[in-house]
Amino acid sequence: MAQVPQTFFDALAVRTWCGLALEALGRAREEIDAINVYPVADGDTGTNLYLTMESAVTAVEAVFGAHELEPGARQRPTLADAARAMAHGALIGARGNSGTILAQLLRGLAQVLAADGERPHTDGPGLRLALRQGADRAREAVAHPVEGTVLTVASAAADAAATAEGGCAAVAEAAYRGAWAALAATPGQLAALERAGVVDAGGRGLVAVLGALVETFTGQAPGAGGPGTGVHARVDAVEAPDGHGTGEHGSGGHGSGGHGEDGPAFEECGEDGAGPDSPAFEVIYLLEAGDRAVARLRTRLDALGDSLVVVGGDGLWNVHVHVDDAGAAVEAGVEAGRPYRIRITHFGLGDAHTTHRRPPRERVQRAVVAVVPGEGLAGLYTEAGATTVLARPGEPPASGELVEAVRRAHAREVVLLPNDADLRHTAAAAVEQARTEGIRVALIPTRSAVQGIAALAVHEPERRFDEDVVAMTSAAGATRHAEVVVAERQSWTMAGICQAGDILGLIDGDVAVIGEDVTVTAAAVLDRMLSAGGELVTLVLGDEAPESIAGHLETRVRESYLAVDTMVYRGGRQGSLLLIGVE
Repeated sequence: MAQVPQTFFDALAVRTWCGLALEALGRAREEIDAINVYPVADGDTGTNLYLTMESAVTAVEAVFGAHELEPGARQRPTLADAARAMAHGALIGARGNSGTILAQLLRGLAQVLAADGERPHTDGPGLRLALRQGADRAREAVAHPVEGTVLTVASAAADAAATAEGGCAAVAEAAYRGAWAALAATPGQLAALERAGVVDAGGRGLVAVLGALVETFTGQAPGAGGPGTGVHARVDAVEAPDGHGTGEHGSGGHGSGGHGEDGPAFEECGEDGAGPDSPAFEVIYLLEAGDRAVARLRTRLDALGDSLVVVGGDGLWNVHVHVDDAGAAVEAGVEAGRPYRIRITHFGLGDAHTTHRRPPRERVQRAVVAVVPGEGLAGLYTEAGATTVLARPGEPPASGELVEAVRRAHAREVVLLPNDADLRHTAAAAVEQARTEGIRVALIPTRSAVQGIAALAVHEPERRFDEDVVAMTSAAGATRHAEVVVAERQSWTMAGICQAGDILGLIDGDVAVIGEDVTVTAAAVLDRMLSAGGELVTLVLGDEAPESIAGHLETRVRESYLAVDTMVYRGGRQGSLLLIGVE
């Protein structure tokens, strides 16, 4: 279906572009994964780019949603609002080497689009400037830029855009064509690509993103009459925007989605890729730190490994590096600031494009995947055998993260615990995606982490799947949940008007108590919950909760409710001061 073209780069154009880019990466994901040979042949570049863009889309949609819900608000956010949301979403959701670079490229674009000044950068010249800024910022983020990669494709797109005359449509089309030409040339710049007979996977993904930019401003996808980007994985079949193959680099490459008997026999990549002397681990984390600390971190991580990319700014960074000593890479982050969402992946010997492969790990029969709001609960759930997805306050996971966690659980049957009422649609989308991959998934609509704890407590992998799901659902449903939080602003509640800074006690999602003291408010909430009966109280303390609150509440339960037991856990930075569950 033809897209209604945008004339200028405004907030709606940002929203449209991000959505179309996500669709394009979704269509090309498997193809891009299949040609991923540099810097490590781990077969996930397409997936990483998709998850990065999905996080950007989620952030942009949240900005639009907030404006639609706010009484008397503008009809849509400003260009600056949308551009900053796009950049922030990509930053916090960036995955892998190429995803991290894409996040920095989008951040560079946003710096121009969101810049203050007398003349907003919404026209063709503004887009030219934004593409240049994005390419330059992406290159600066990489410790040792290599030609023949996504950086080359981005620079070529910006160079081509600089020569374009006219509005955003003309500039976008020029950038796309420049990127296509650079992508076709990547095998001649990287030996690993030439040996494998493929173009660069990250560059292929960027061409898809730029193709979406063309569709945003022209209403039609570029390429040979189809919705794709018009660029295929196989070197001898790289299709020009006019639909004619170049035929420049000979044959012997990939098809557009996998390996056949006639495809290349992939070898260890040696110095150009994931050879035996390459680092064993990929380490990624978000980092809260100042500029000077990050500069020192870059130097230290550069000495530890390779493929170093550090993107971000304004106190929040996304760090990506390949190392042999994963612990040292994380320790360097701790010394620089506060790392979180730490992801460590072992490349192993059996990467996607090596001839020597490990036997595939056998799937377990059943697993539990749970979203948890703090590091403390993540540890608790992990000890209980669950695969966890950490959700920081204000940064809910996207459906792609949940799907990835389901895959990581490596089970035939999976029980998914979203532990948040606002994640029900995201979780449902993840379940549908996982089912298309042949995984049997059941979604238990847990609305709080304490309900998830109750469900996990009765989980028995040995019994029939349906029986296990029913038992876990019943345990979660029999658990009333509450939380104690600090009000961020004045607002109307079911308990009256609250002021910013008031302590709110919410029971089953509704404000039931408004107070000034955390402990007093928590006690009032607990009394209300136990007035309907109960056998077990679960308390999950946030980092900002008073030290004495657990002892006070335990004593209150012991003295006033004789047959009720209490369990206390440390939740870490979980957003709420206190989570309460009553079974």
